[in-house]
Order: sequence, then structure tokens, then C-alpha cells
Amino acid sequence: MSAMSRTDPVAPDHGAPVGVPRLDVDPFSIEYFDDLHPSQERLREAGPLVYLDKWKVYGVARYAEVHAVLNDPATFCSSRGVGLSDFSKEKPWRPPSIILEADPPEHTRTRTVLSQVLSPTALKQVRDRFAAAAAAKVDELLERRSFDAVADLAEAYPLAIFPDALGLKQEGREHLLPYAGVVFNAFGPPNQLRQDAIERSAPHQAYVAEQCQRENLAPGGFGACIHARVDAGDITAAEAPLLVRSLLSAGLDTTVNGIGAAVYCLARYPDQLARLRQDPSLARNAFEEAVRFESPVQTFFRTTTREVEIGGHRVGEGEKVLMFLGAANRDPRRWENPDSYDITRRTSGHVGYGSGIHMCVGQLVARLEGETMLAALARKVSSIEITGPVKRRYNNTLRGLESLPVAIAPV
Repeated sequence: MSAMSRTDPVAPDHGAPVGVPRLDVDPFSIEYFDDLHPSQERLREAGPLVYLDKWKVYGVARYAEVHAVLNDPATFCSSRGVGLSDFSKEKPWRPPSIILEADPPEHTRTRTVLSQVLSPTALKQVRDRFAAAAAAKVDELLERRSFDAVADLAEAYPLAIFPDALGLKQEGREHLLPYAGVVFNAFGPPNQLRQDAIERSAPHQAYVAEQCQRENLAPGGFGACIHARVDAGDITAAEAPLLVRSLLSAGLDTTVNGIGAAVYCLARYPDQLARLRQDPSLARNAFEEAVRFESPVQTFFRTTTREVEIGGHRVGEGEKVLMFLGAANRDPRRWENPDSYDITRRTSGHVGYGSGIHMCVGQLVARLEGETMLAALARKVSSIEITGPVKRRYNNTLRGLESLPVAIAPV
């Protein structure tokens, strides 16, 4: 047997019980990021539970186990950190998120506030504005014909509308994307990516902390709506800025990487772009399928609160379990032809935004922006062609592109 899949007994201090496949895959390495699908297949096929020697943590990569862990927050908690750091043993690098890094009942109360502020009704009120901005952006790019689909589309479109909807001032918005990048790098292990991100984070953190204060948010925006819940007694004055902060990181990165993934898919699968052009009502599903197919959020950790059985193996209390969302989204046990991009696929159940009580708070915003942008492309663009080298952006948690040079042609 190769080291990649050995199941020999391990020393008691090594963590993994006898029989759990031990893999030497490092899911936070540049080599892994460059070509992750073969490694993810090995992770899935090794068994329902694996042990990663590099970081001494358990991993689940099959859909059934990932979904089960996500939907059992009492056993697999978030309050001890959704990254490799265990908050019961070490100090978090920033004040923990009262949404992402919290458990019920505290999580239930704050999550309810965010869900009401970002309700389908609230998003319906901004839908026309988002759709008009998407159409204007596509018109502008059609005049240029050639551009970078990451900087000029996937980043430019959300940055043109979401900060306004949130009520942010114009100045300093260049900190938003770097801040989100820092947050998601920090969920990883103490590697170079995490270290560099945190070392550079001070100005981004300072900007975000200031912008989340009540006096800096425009009336009528999502941010002001969150602060208004302090007056209603639903949250405290100290919690309100932290909830705005959660919205800032959750509402941008998922959208930017999701739209980038969708354009990348449509460029590589012209038959799917043709199908979308024939039926623009598929725009929402085309975006969902891109999120399943590329999985902009690749991994998250949970920590066990008690001894639990996973895949026939006993896992003790206080163990970190790494969920491979991207691997689960391509698990052939759950999806037919998982490695193909099909905009007519029934995508419900994918874990690209997570699942259960901690499902991404920005998902409705991401879906609305993704749908309106793909609908605009479907109506106005006949072809998308990749015209140069595609560069990946490296992040411990997020999967996205740094650069995607394309040329588009009008209908």
C-alpha cells in the first residue's frame, strides 16, 4: 500500500484510531490548489472518514458525511472555530464572528436578525437595481470586447452594487476584497498564506471596524437595518457592528468567486452558454451549477463536542473535522456525471454555501447577483472566449481566479 492510503495502526499520540485511512494530502498547499480534483477523488475513495497526517485532523469528503456533519451542530460545533485553530485552546486572531463562529442559542438569535434584514422581501426591493446594473455592466464590457472577467466583471459588478446596498461610504472600498481574503485565509493552518494575510490585515481590519459603526452607515441600507434592531432589543449595541462585519465578508467573496466561476464555466462549455441564451430563465440554475461545479468555498472545519461515530469509526471529543465541500459537490454517489457542467441539472442539495443552520448568510445576495448577471449575459452575449493564461488566486478556504482574460461578442 502507498502512503497515500495506508491503514496501518498508529501510535496513540498520533491521533487517528486504527483502521482510519491516513493520507498525506495537504489540502492547503499550492500543489493541491493547482490540481485538486485527483486529490479529492482519493480523499473520497479512501473511505467515509480519513485522517490527514500533515495537520493531524480528520477529514470527510463524501457528500453523505459532509452533509451529516453540517446538519449536526450539537455534535460538530462552530464556536471553537471553523478553521484549524481551536478557540478553546488558543486565542482567535480577531474577535470571533457571532454568526459563523457561534452555536445555538446565541447563534439562533443573531442569525434570525440577519435573515430578516436579508429576507427575500428585502432583496426583492433591490432586484431591479441589481438587474439594471448588471445590464449596464455587460453593455460596457461589450464595447470593450476584451477584458479580464475577474477584475472587470466578477469583482466590478458586486463592488458597484453591494456596498451601496449595505450603506457604505465611497471612500476606502478597496479594502473590502482584501479583508474577505484575509478572513478566509485565516481559517487555514499556520502556513505562509495565512501568515502573510494576517500580517497585512491591519489596515483592512481597521477600515471594516470603522465602517460597521452606526454613524458611518447610510440610512435605509442593510447595515442601518441591522443597527435598528438594537433599538428593538433584538441585539446589543456591541453585537450590531459584528453582524454588519459578517455581512461584509459573506456578501462579497461568495458572490465574486461565484460569478467568476460561472463565467469560467460558460467560457469552457459553449454548449451551455448556447442553452442559456435559448432560455435565459435558466440563469439562476446556471449560477447554482457553477457554485456546485467549482465550489468557491472549498472547506470548513468543525470540532466534536463528544465522542461520535463517523463512517464506522469512533472519533473522540475535541477533534477537528475538515469538511471538503468541493469534494462532496462532485461525489458520484450523489451526483450523476459530477465532473460535467450542466445548467439543467437539479442542483438542490449542493453544499457550495454549506448546509443547515450555518448556511452562508450571504447566499441570497450571491444568488440574486449571480442570476441577474448571467441573465444579462444570456440576453446580450453570443460567445465568451478565453484569450490568455488563466491565473488562480490562492486562498486556504476560497477557490477562485486571479485573472480570466476573455473576449465576448454581442448577440
